[in-house]
Amino acid sequence: MKTISAVVENYIKKKPFLQSALGQGIINLTSLSRIVKPEIEAELGKDVRNGAIVMALKRLSDDLEFRATHKIVKVLKNIGEITVRSNLSDYTFLSSETILAKQAKLLEEVHKNQDIFYTSSRGVNEINIVISNSLDKTVDTLFQHERLTQKADNLSSVTVKLPSENVSVPGIYYFIFQRLAWEGIVLYEVISTTNEFTILVNDEQVDVAFKTIKDLKTL
Repeated sequence: MKTISAVVENYIKKKPFLQSALGQGIINLTSLSRIVKPEIEAELGKDVRNGAIVMALKRLSDDLEFRATHKIVKVLKNIGEITVRSNLSDYTFLSSETILAKQAKLLEEVHKNQDIFYTSSRGVNEINIVISNSLDKTVDTLFQHERLTQKADNLSSVTVKLPSENVSVPGIYYFIFQRLAWEGIVLYEVISTTNEFTILVNDEQVDVAFKTIKDLKTL
């Protein structure tokens, strides 16, 4: 038999933003109970008192599963260097038999100037290149016969160095990207290695993105 607590918990778990806000204690539980009441009653097939829903929400908000754990906060407090680069372009090409050879030629150009920002990732069907826009003409020439599916200009990157513990603590990336989403920041790309990640954002949003990540160190 379904209980009110179980149905309320299942409802909240399906809404990550609501779950996080509940865990941080920034939601009025009485108001929230009125909003979710129709769905809870529909699931249970009977009338439910607001007070019973409030009690279920209160128990969830006190549960460690519904708030940032001590381990997550510890990792975020130890975020290392945060580096910002601007004047970047983002290319996406369909994979082909010839594109890797052209990437090798592009790397030769990149190595001529160590100040050039360059990163690339390869998926199943496409290849992504993020590069300083000073090499736009070089990319356009080298890859002119490849199938370009998307290009975005006027972008900036924020690269974050994470402590080594990040690989053993679940929820680190979720917590960071959630905060960025709350600020309305659109992520064009996310590129990661074991202990660092880079996000690509519009030039107009890079300052907010930088501050949002930097503020995680003060949690």
